[in-house]
Amino acid sequence: MSSSAQPVVRLVDLRETPLEVEEVLAALDDDAAGGLNLFVGRVRDHDGGKGVVGLDYSAHPTALTRLREVCDQVAADHDVQGVAALHRTGTLAIGDVAVVVATVASHRGQAFAATRDLIDTLKSEVPIWKHQRFTDGQDEWVGTP
Repeated sequence: MSSSAQPVVRLVDLRETPLEVEEVLAALDDDAAGGLNLFVGRVRDHDGGKGVVGLDYSAHPTALTRLREVCDQVAADHDVQGVAALHRTGTLAIGDVAVVVATVASHRGQAFAATRDLIDTLKSEVPIWKHQRFTDGQDEWVGTP
């Protein structure tokens, strides 16, 4: 499918249900794109030297709007044909997919740069907070103001 028939920002959402990489790949299917770069963030079993048993993601009511703005900015700043970003909310277990971001561009370098910008900006500017639960019974909020 040609990019001329589609918007550049093609898929943006926050979900309590599991994320599917295939949905992102389908949204970015584009005959004009020579490179697709995908980042999948998963819940790991450790952080800061401590064992993690699970976590919860909470999103501010403006988070989806802010995520769309970040995607729009990445699309404006990079020569890409498509942008997609999905982030989980709610309770996640070790190994669960927490975030999927991807871009498509004519060349791989453009896609790599845009995807890195997308995940880094999402992590720093979208109001989504992580509440980690550790194996020692302690917990920690990450990303809160």
